[in-house]
Amino acid sequence: MTKTTTRTAPAASTELSRDFTVAVFVVTAGRVLLHWHRKLGMWLPPGGHIEPNELPDEAARRETLEEMGVAIRLVGDRGLDLDHPDAPCQLVRPAGIQLEDITPGHQHIDLVYFAVPAEDADTSAALPDGAGWFDHASLADLPLTDEVRAWSHKALHTLAGPTTTNSHGSAVP
Repeated sequence: MTKTTTRTAPAASTELSRDFTVAVFVVTAGRVLLHWHRKLGMWLPPGGHIEPNELPDEAARRETLEEMGVAIRLVGDRGLDLDHPDAPCQLVRPAGIQLEDITPGHQHIDLVYFAVPAEDADTSAALPDGAGWFDHASLADLPLTDEVRAWSHKALHTLAGPTTTNSHGSAVP
């Protein structure tokens, strides 16, 4: 994730490549899950590339489980409240979608999700080295990018209240 700016997306060309990615801000008990990304040298939420033939919802759950060992339930609306076998599958709407310049000629279309630990997830279990749960106050002490800080605070604010489950099994504030 990089600094967010308002800009017009450049026209697609043979010199420009784009990948779809996910970033997942997981919140529990007033704390958000972040990790120190050694390769990039910065604090980030779990996330990564959406694999070929993988749904964004699946990528968000997979990346969080792989990187943090935490099973999650995505939080957010779905386009339609349809729950029958003949209806199209309604995916969780991301909290945000942003275009990020990664390197010259390469961008990520980042789907930003909010999530809570799955009901059976043990949030007291040890996290990988360089990962932790951070509340509003402790975020002030971390060297975060403005973007990660803003998304972290937004996730904490959005998921501050109790969550319930909608008819599709997604957590909603």
